[in-house]
Amino acid sequence: MLQTEILGDLLLHMGCKDFSGVPCSFLAPLFNYALNHGRFAMANNEGDAVALASGISLAHLQSNPRRFGVVLLQNSGLSNALSPLTSLNHTFEIPILGFVSLRGERDKDGRNTDEPQHNLMGAITDKLLALCEIDYAFLTKNPSQLQSQLARALDVLRSGKSFFFIVRKDCLSPVVLQQKPEQDSSLPTRLAALTRIQNLAQNRAVVLATTGKTGRELYELADLPNQLYMVGSMGCVGTFGVGIAQKSSRKIIAIDGDGAALMRLGAFAMNAQIAREANAGNFCHVLLDNQSHDSTGGQQSLSPFVDFVSVARACGYAHAKLCANLEELEREIQSFLAQSAGGAVFLTLRIQRGSKKDLSRPKITPCEVAQRLFGFLER
Repeated sequence: MLQTEILGDLLLHMGCKDFSGVPCSFLAPLFNYALNHGRFAMANNEGDAVALASGISLAHLQSNPRRFGVVLLQNSGLSNALSPLTSLNHTFEIPILGFVSLRGERDKDGRNTDEPQHNLMGAITDKLLALCEIDYAFLTKNPSQLQSQLARALDVLRSGKSFFFIVRKDCLSPVVLQQKPEQDSSLPTRLAALTRIQNLAQNRAVVLATTGKTGRELYELADLPNQLYMVGSMGCVGTFGVGIAQKSSRKIIAIDGDGAALMRLGAFAMNAQIAREANAGNFCHVLLDNQSHDSTGGQQSLSPFVDFVSVARACGYAHAKLCANLEELEREIQSFLAQSAGGAVFLTLRIQRGSKKDLSRPKITPCEVAQRLFGFLER
C-alpha cells in the first residue's frame, strides 16, 4: 500500500497543487489529503473538474516551474469527462494530471470483482484513455517505483499532454478527513424518510432510489415490486423517472441525493418541461439532502450553497417545497398521490449524514429489478 501523504507531498513539489473532482471510495485518501491541505475544489461532475483543472494549468502556462491542475474521479465518471478531455485538453493542448479509480477490476478468471454497475467500465478504463490518446500508468504500490512514475508523468505534462494514473483498490493508505460538517442529531435519518415514502407508496406508486446508500437502505426495508434501485448513473434518477411518468399512468416518486442532483442540475428544467406538457400530475422528485458525499467518506457536497426549492421553481416545477420534518414530507406525498393533474412536484428534506450499519446490497440483479418493475407498470 502506498503512503498517501508521501504521494501528496511529491505532487505538491512537482507543481500539481490544485485538485478537483467527484469523490470515489478508492481515491478517498487522496481526496482527504487535498481537503486537509486546503487544495481541493469540489466539483458536481467530472467534466466540470476537468474544465477547472484545465483553467488552472492554462493560468500557469508561463510560470517557472509550471503548475498543473489535478482531477480525481471514479472510472464511472470518466464518461462525464470525455468531452472536455477530447475537445478541450486535446484540442488546445492544455495538460492536466488525472487519477481515476479502477472500479470493476477483473480477477484472474476475467470476472468482475465489483458491483454490477462497474462491470463494463472496469474492462475498458485503460482502453478509453488509450483511445483518447491520453498517456497513463497503473499507480504503483511500491514506494521505490513512485518517483520514476511521477517523473514520467511530469515529462508528459511539460510536453503539453495530459497524463492519468489508474488506481486499484486499496492502493492508497487511509487518510482521516480532518474537518467534517457537524452532525445535527435533530434531523431525521434517511432510513426514517425512506420508511415513510415506502409505506405511502405501497401499490400506489413506483419508487425509484438514486444510486448508493439510498437504494440499499430502501431494499433493506423491504424489497418490493414497485421499487427500482439505481446503480451507477449518478444524477439520472429524476429524468429516468419522468421518462416513465411520460409513458405511464402510474405515480412515480424519484428519490434523489444532493450530490447526485447537483451532478445533473440542468435536468431539472427538462423534468419540469416534460411533466408540464404531460399534465398528468404523476411525477414527484424527492431530494433527501445530507449535504455530503456519504458513500465515499462524508466529504461535504456543494449542497449548503444551493437553494434547491428556488432552482426547482425557476426551472418550472409546478410545486416545490422544503419540508420541515417527516410529517410534512408525508403530507406532501399524500397530496401528490391524490392529485389527478398538474406538473412536476419537487420536495426536499434535510437529513442526517450516515447510514444504517452493516448495510447490505440487493441480492436481486438490476435486470431482474427492471423486468419486475415493468410487470408492475403493466398491471
